[in-house]
Amino acid sequence: QVLLVESGGGLVQAGGSLRLSCAAPGRTFSGYVMGWFRQAPGKEREFVGAIMWSGSSTDYADSVKGRFTISRDNAEPTLYLQMDNLKPEDTAVYYCAAKPEGLGVRNRYAYLYWGQGTQVTVSS
Repeated sequence: QVLLVESGGGLVQAGGSLRLSCAAPGRTFSGYVMGWFRQAPGKEREFVGAIMWSGSSTDYADSVKGRFTISRDNAEPTLYLQMDNLKPEDTAVYYCAAKPEGLGVRNRYAYLYWGQGTQVTVSS
């Protein structure tokens, strides 16, 4: 089973920054969309953002647009999520995921591969 491995989570004060990474040991995910999702306690897992294989196109949830930036290094291969101006409502477990390119970029059920998640906690 393919495993995606997230890292970089932690505790940060509101207004601070964190950078999450997602590695894919032994797999290039050529032609795949890579996405970030998050799940807060008692809530559904929600879309955060995604990036196409080429890296030329990204999509973000309105709640993070302008604060979060997704990038990928296909040579590594590694996916990144730079999170700036963090807010307490960003507190959640963050997951990276992969799906073949196509429709449903914001649909978590379209993603085939998932990491184990990394906790992000933003204090007020």
